[in-house]
Amino acid sequence: MLKQVEAEKSQISIIIPTYNESENIINILHSIREIIPRNISSQTIVVDDNSPDGTGKLVEDYLKNVKKIADNTIEIIHRKAKDGLGSAILKGIQQSKGDTIVVMDCDFSHPPQIIPKLIESIKKYQYDIAVASRYISGGKIQGWSLKRKLMSKFATLIAKKGLGINTKDPMSGFFAFKRSIIKELNFDAIGYKILLEILVKTKGVNIKEIPYTFQDREFGSSKVGLKTILDYYKSVWKLYRYGKPLEKQEKRSSVKFLSKAARFYTVGASGFLVNYLISLLFTNGGLDMWYLHATVLGIFASITSNFFLNKTWTFGDRDFRIKKIISQYGKFVMFSSLGALVQLGMVYFLVDGNDVSYPLALIVAVITAAFGNFVLNKKWTFNEKLLN
Repeated sequence: MLKQVEAEKSQISIIIPTYNESENIINILHSIREIIPRNISSQTIVVDDNSPDGTGKLVEDYLKNVKKIADNTIEIIHRKAKDGLGSAILKGIQQSKGDTIVVMDCDFSHPPQIIPKLIESIKKYQYDIAVASRYISGGKIQGWSLKRKLMSKFATLIAKKGLGINTKDPMSGFFAFKRSIIKELNFDAIGYKILLEILVKTKGVNIKEIPYTFQDREFGSSKVGLKTILDYYKSVWKLYRYGKPLEKQEKRSSVKFLSKAARFYTVGASGFLVNYLISLLFTNGGLDMWYLHATVLGIFASITSNFFLNKTWTFGDRDFRIKKIISQYGKFVMFSSLGALVQLGMVYFLVDGNDVSYPLALIVAVITAAFGNFVLNKKWTFNEKLLN
């Protein structure tokens, strides 16, 4: 549980986690100072994960030379290792004094000009959480590749459908909230989206989404990698288990069937992303592999990820004996292979026979191949009654 700081609280605490942000940190601190309304006192906390590029040292030097403003303080927390974005944010919250807390990135993808709107939503209009949203009317993303946009969309879809969240942009890393709503919460801090954990673990809170334009960073490099993706799936699973699963409460077979079907196709959506990205990686990623060979690799990767997600999440199977996993995986591959054959045939038919572009043909083929997999795997792989 987060410790409450007993000292007199500032009105606003702004948490900025950093790792190798030497090209951005001073400018963002200066911008925040300029944008915070003069009638509001603020505490900006930089949490640096021992950046090799000297980000933490730059902040120290900045604090020695910048003119001190009594109502607008800046602090630096030095951590000894790169322990993850989520835990860095929690560390900042633990050291904060504000009754309203703002979380944002350092790279100007989160424009400081939105901070007053977030604060106004909390202070003036008494919302519990204010989310800077890319996915409501007026919000947009600039500078992202199609691959990155697809990854974000599918991650958002999984959060909304799998965890029952109505917020349009639950994956936003730019938000504000009342300190009081997290007073009794225990955080797992797996992954990098603390907002997602707050949304799942708080009940009955009022949420305001504010549109903004997400502009991809100009300096530095993105922190999204394979570990980030895996941590995200871990956090979704933990958050799903936080609440009592629907099928343990629901008695109607039709509702339980639809609930599992929804999860199965949510997993299928993530598998589609894996399939699509792996296939394109081997055709357009400098390897110049023949598109049919690349498609086979994409299929294998998506089948494997889908199997483990469906086993643990969709059907709640906790039997991890090697013998059983091998047996189930074999069946899962067999049924998925039926769809794979359809997918390969359709890709070949559309690309070579009808001159359809490979990316479009891939989308059509993957969607078509998914038909029937849920029923077959539910009945034969995980030994469940169809209407259950």
